[in-house]
Amino acid sequence: MKAIVIHAAKDLRIEHRPTPTPGPGEVLVRMARGGVCGSDLHYYNHGGFGSIRLREPMILGHEVSGHVAAMGPDVSGLSKGDLVAVSPSRPCYECSYCLEGAHQHCMKMRFYGSAMPFPHIQGAFSEYIVADARQCAQAEGLTAEQAAVAEPLAVVLHAAKRAGSLLGKTVLVTGCGPIGQLSVLVARAAGAAKIVATDVTPFTLRKAQAVGADQVLNVAECPDALRDYDTDKGQFDVLFECSGLAVALADAIPAMRPGAVIMQLGLGGDMQLPMQAITTKEIELRGSFRFHDAFFTAVTMMQAGRLDVTPLVTHQMPLDQASAAFELAADRHQAIKVQIAFS
Repeated sequence: MKAIVIHAAKDLRIEHRPTPTPGPGEVLVRMARGGVCGSDLHYYNHGGFGSIRLREPMILGHEVSGHVAAMGPDVSGLSKGDLVAVSPSRPCYECSYCLEGAHQHCMKMRFYGSAMPFPHIQGAFSEYIVADARQCAQAEGLTAEQAAVAEPLAVVLHAAKRAGSLLGKTVLVTGCGPIGQLSVLVARAAGAAKIVATDVTPFTLRKAQAVGADQVLNVAECPDALRDYDTDKGQFDVLFECSGLAVALADAIPAMRPGAVIMQLGLGGDMQLPMQAITTKEIELRGSFRFHDAFFTAVTMMQAGRLDVTPLVTHQMPLDQASAAFELAADRHQAIKVQIAFS
């Protein structure tokens, strides 16, 4: 089978690997779609992010969907041919964090396409993968394209849960890549009264407005665009910071109300923070990392028609054009979510 393997920055190769065989409790999934994520782009463009660096070749990818091709013993609830969204979250279910229900902090997490541990955890951008049946969400009623968005949607649902109720709140979203777009979508579905989104490209801002932002601000054209929201100690109740850029967070602080909640989703390395302002305004800074149960919630919400992610999938490209797909995915002047078509 073919797999998309990163060796170093800008060194992406399509290689042949043996087709795996499912064991007890496992399923063989014939891959259909795989979305290029921001972390995939960090590996592709920079060989890693922050202190996390590639130390060996690694199959990329963790936003995937496919069809059940075969099943090992002791699998129930799935049938051959079923479309499934495959969660990349594979905790041990035995460590203290798993037993507390905080699976995303598992001490032995095996998350697809991660260079955090060594040897690296291989990803899911291959024509076939073997997955634990517990990872597979039956995606009847969805397209393969929609099912492959379950992973980034789960990231945002987990963050929204940590943020608390958004009903009637004024929400700011900084950074309108895929996670920012989904933050707008989720905040609107959760009953936010007003949503403002910022970014640096007209294309992403138009998309954010199309999926539910009430106002969009181009901070490249107008760096002081948020200053209108500084009055009376700030206007926003919740910030979804999706850019991972220190300047975006710092510029947003004056516009946050006292007692506001900042959800930090963007990963771009360590930041210098305006701690004095955060302290005096009693702002709550909350991190949000990955997800676990929210993955199945994401699939259920899409199946129920409560969240439509279709407009965010802007491009699909064949497996053999993987490098071109990665280059396109990094171009926020024309792409939001680029998916690779495996079949």
